[in-house]
Amino acid sequence: MTKRILCLISCMNAGGAETFLMKLYRQLDREKYQMDFCINVKEKCFYEDEILAMGGRIFRIPSKSENRKEFARQLTAIIQKEKYSSVLRITSNAMGFMDLKIAKKAGATLCAARSSNSSDGKGWKPWLAHRLGRLLYNCYVDVKFAPSDLAAKYTFGEAAYNSGKVSILHNAVDLGVFHYDAEGRTAIRSELGIDDSTVLVGHVGRFDPQKNHSQLISIYAEIAKQQPDSKLLLVGQGKLQQQAMAQAADLGIADRVIFAGIRSDIPKVLSAMDVFVFPSLYEGMPNTVIEAQATGLPCIIADTITREADITGLVQYLPLELEDKLWAEEALNAVSAQRRDTHGDFIKNKYDIQSIADEFVALCFAGEDFAS
Repeated sequence: MTKRILCLISCMNAGGAETFLMKLYRQLDREKYQMDFCINVKEKCFYEDEILAMGGRIFRIPSKSENRKEFARQLTAIIQKEKYSSVLRITSNAMGFMDLKIAKKAGATLCAARSSNSSDGKGWKPWLAHRLGRLLYNCYVDVKFAPSDLAAKYTFGEAAYNSGKVSILHNAVDLGVFHYDAEGRTAIRSELGIDDSTVLVGHVGRFDPQKNHSQLISIYAEIAKQQPDSKLLLVGQGKLQQQAMAQAADLGIADRVIFAGIRSDIPKVLSAMDVFVFPSLYEGMPNTVIEAQATGLPCIIADTITREADITGLVQYLPLELEDKLWAEEALNAVSAQRRDTHGDFIKNKYDIQSIADEFVALCFAGEDFAS
């Protein structure tokens, strides 16, 4: 009998939490374990074809904000019809625990929550809702895990973290896939029209306020002054992309900023970069910073991000308040012609995906009888 878990997440596009789930899914013995997904968007998602090809199921229901009553009705129907014993909710806000209350009432016996961030960054009203959600719905969460200490404390509370009730499952990588690729570097640079001598500053992330592209582009404008032979490569999509393009034009660097969209060849893209700059306002544990280190890429990131993100010594933390000129100087100082093999650091610090997948199975499948 195949054991199945139902994952509740708004969509399965190429975001950090979604990518983490897919990394886990690819590592599972899928004759024994399967992951199904309940999402809230009508359009086709980035990972949809891969999920279906691996034997996963995708259910679409309205979001709570769209129709809370219908959300609860349809989620209950799915759990009861498919006989899911285990349900996983991906959330950064404890109000997401409400979904696990619905799952419990529908018959799920193991309800898990995975924190995806260390803040919502949206002001006092969401913060208050978060605290109320933790107070009202915490009792419905049987298994708690997070990618970092900051994300664990924010989503589940200091007390839960300090008492050992939250497991840390790192945003690990497949070391067979993520490594420095010299041929991939040459191919990507050739595709994008970037000379070997050009310093390529990189970033991977959706165009969202959290990712702070406005400061990133301002930092690159300073880099361009200090290093005329340079370009900025931005991988991702999002609602603020047009705004970012306009900013680059206003700063006179539009011809030096490459908007690459969503890519499926991230290891090669990271190999093509010379330094990774990541001034996010907040993060749970940024997948892309971990992936960048797996290719030996030096990273300059905001000090708002957990120190756990530095697993190789290649990460330098800077305050967001620091002048963009100084960010630029540190980024250029970090550029190196040599890329060292960091895989020993990943294995030592348990950032290899297989060990994390094994922990995930132990936590979330837990010997329950699942739907076949």
